Amino acid sequence: MDHFFKFEQEFIESLHCIPMIVRLKLDTCGVKLKLMHWNQFTSEEKKVLINMACETPEEAELYHNFLQTLVTEKTGVPAKNLPIDDNPSWSNSEHIPLEVQEKAAEFNKKITIEQWKKLTSLQRFALIKLSRPSHENSNFYPALEEFNL
Repeated sequence: MDHFFKFEQEFIESLHCIPMIVRLKLDTCGVKLKLMHWNQFTSEEKKVLINMACETPEEAELYHNFLQTLVTEKTGVPAKNLPIDDNPSWSNSEHIPLEVQEKAAEFNKKITIEQWKKLTSLQRFALIKLSRPSHENSNFYPALEEFNL
């Protein structure tokens, strides 16, 4: 499927982890989905969440409502709502976040603004998420390689 990165391939067939495409949608619609929630969904439900649109405010609201209904059906309690950033850093192609620059420097890499501009929002989102200290960062370097950085 073209929704997934190569660095995600080890878990894509089983979908036992939340893929970046869904994580982007979670941030877009303001839901804190836990891995335990994700792993209670059927394969078909996961595919719906992967493929369902979540770009416009209206789509984000529909996605949010669908997801919260699904979580509530599975667990009896909705997932935590999160504030939605009106100007998320991954949507800004003019500025490379410091944490991404610092993480790239750990691998003796420098991302230029020209390279950053050429990335998709999903690619920028992935690099931002993978550069955070709270994230297991083993996929940051494979992402750099995959994105030709």
